[in-house]
Amino acid sequence: MRRARKLRLPCLTQVYWTGRSEHDGPVRGYKPGGHRCGPTVPIRSAVGRDIRSSGNHPGSEACERRSRPVSTAAERDSQGGEHPAPRTPSAAGAGNQQSNQTQETSVRDMVEIGMGRTARRTYELDDVNIVPSRRTRSSKQVSLSWQLDAYRFEIPFLTHPTDALVSPEFAVQLGKLGGLGVINGEGLWARHADVAAKIDQLLELVNKGGYERAIGLLQELHAAPMQPDLLAAAVAHVRAAGVTVAVRVSPQNARTLTPALVQAGIDLLVVHGTIISAEHVGDGEPLNLKTFIAELDVPVVAGGVSDHRTALHLMRTGAAGVIVGYGSTPGATTTGEVLGIGVPMATAIADAAAARRDYLDETGGRYVHVIADGQIANSGQLAKAIACGADAAMLGYPLAVAAEAPGRGWYWPSAAAHPSVPRGALLPVDEGWLDDEDSGELVQPSLERVLYGPSDDPFGSLNLVGGLRRSMAKAGYSDLKEFQKVGLSVRA
Repeated sequence: MRRARKLRLPCLTQVYWTGRSEHDGPVRGYKPGGHRCGPTVPIRSAVGRDIRSSGNHPGSEACERRSRPVSTAAERDSQGGEHPAPRTPSAAGAGNQQSNQTQETSVRDMVEIGMGRTARRTYELDDVNIVPSRRTRSSKQVSLSWQLDAYRFEIPFLTHPTDALVSPEFAVQLGKLGGLGVINGEGLWARHADVAAKIDQLLELVNKGGYERAIGLLQELHAAPMQPDLLAAAVAHVRAAGVTVAVRVSPQNARTLTPALVQAGIDLLVVHGTIISAEHVGDGEPLNLKTFIAELDVPVVAGGVSDHRTALHLMRTGAAGVIVGYGSTPGATTTGEVLGIGVPMATAIADAAAARRDYLDETGGRYVHVIADGQIANSGQLAKAIACGADAAMLGYPLAVAAEAPGRGWYWPSAAAHPSVPRGALLPVDEGWLDDEDSGELVQPSLERVLYGPSDDPFGSLNLVGGLRRSMAKAGYSDLKEFQKVGLSVRA
């Protein structure tokens, strides 16, 4: 009688499923020369069903591939190797992958803040650093161009939609310099024919010491009824200059204002609020973004979001881009003080980038751009935002120092004019700029100098394009998409 051989399962005791594919980047807990292991789910319980259903013996080639050491993305980059082509997971595999990622995240990032209450540990842009690990290259070989739907831009900059920054003339100037100016479709340009005079009135009040009353005047100016013909004239002015036209509307007024904007000839619509969801519920008919976007002939950028789930939901609506954050600017944005809501931008951008990757696999190739909005005041923070996964940045305060900005040395976010719950303040941007010796007036740099230099500021507020390009060159990357793979470290 032949003795039955005992089945040996050498790899089941060593292999752990991380819920990530090779092209997703470095695997947490991977040890060079060993197996992928770490505080995750054993393969016996996580994917054993998949192994059995596929007919692969645990000791077969399929199982051996799972137990074979795999080099990380960072190691391949340092060796000059190519990244493998992305693999499309099966429905069951994708479900296991998402489940395991959720379990790993909950174990890794949750901290107890009290008995029975936990919170997620998150990171700001200032908490992370870029770690160069490739051969350096000349900054002249670096491209900053990107394309949003059918529109191509030479630099990855959009403007925060505030009247302190964007006028039709400013939008034209930025467009000619390679960026995208976003006009606030519910701001002063849609309510007053003499916007410059209204801003003069506001600044005169501030300069006379009436800072406390400035927000009240701003609310009063925004209480005037909107005039569609004024907004149409602003759109026509930008369009006549031959640059891309983008206008921002709030989720509450998107359904009402959009038809006239499309008729006026906008190229891009930005549905923007402090926090936005795929379906806005109000007193009237709820705004379903998926239906709303499907009915439009222009691409839509929507935001802001602060987490993976909301970002993924917005991507599923058909949006061409998703805005992460709400334009947080220390001293100007008071959403944290008023609502208690804060967006840790490094974590939020990385989460949105993960949602973009999940949606790319889900749809078989549809790419949605991630746009960072907030905590960016210099070229270093701009580079970190791209490194965390952003495709472009929505800038407010950094561009408000330009002489062409309507605020003339002052900046305020669009939420500062909210009629009942203002979430912003007027912030001077003239600190560090010298007065002209002859006239005694403030000397502000031109928009071109803010973007392209030359710079005499050692803190990165001038030559934003040059700073970003040089950061990418030092890290060894030649375009924005590749730069999203750069190594990062967290400050202890």
